[in-house]
Amino acid sequence: MFEWVLILVLIIILLIVFYKYLKTQGTIEHRSREIFEAWRKSEREEIDRWKETQLLQLSNEKACIQFEKWRLESEEIIRKDAIKRSQSVTRGRVTECLIPFFPEFPYNPKDARFLGTPVDLIVFDGLSDGEEVKDVIFIEIKTGKTAHLSPRERAVRDCIRDGRVQYSVIHQSFDQENSQFTDFDMR
Repeated sequence: MFEWVLILVLIIILLIVFYKYLKTQGTIEHRSREIFEAWRKSEREEIDRWKETQLLQLSNEKACIQFEKWRLESEEIIRKDAIKRSQSVTRGRVTECLIPFFPEFPYNPKDARFLGTPVDLIVFDGLSDGEEVKDVIFIEIKTGKTAHLSPRERAVRDCIRDGRVQYSVIHQSFDQENSQFTDFDMR
């Protein structure tokens, strides 16, 4: 009978050990899944950060390449436009100087005086023919597609149209001994 009690005790101990084994195995399995999931999550986050960094780097490189391509294409267009505008301005300035010598110019070229700014020409009509000047004409020449006056040109035009034009003589004396100007007299 002692043997049976001993066998029974051993069976009970064996059952307790088996129960503890199963419980420990479940806990270990559960804990290993938690550790694995945490590792997997951190790896995914790291991969996502790496992907995001790579995508950002690639998008920046692509943007730089596209900008450089646009700059090269646009630079050529801008240079051509600048040359075209420069040629247009030069052509306009030359035309302003030469227009009195064109056959269509309604006044004697000898009567025209080039100023350039704020008006292009002043014509003293009749000055070269004799002592009498019939009219003084202020001329602004526009050679481009549009004939818009600048604000300064409009101000001069309005002043002339309003009759706010005067004639003055300034007399400046010069001292020969000291080589300097002395008196300034406006009449």
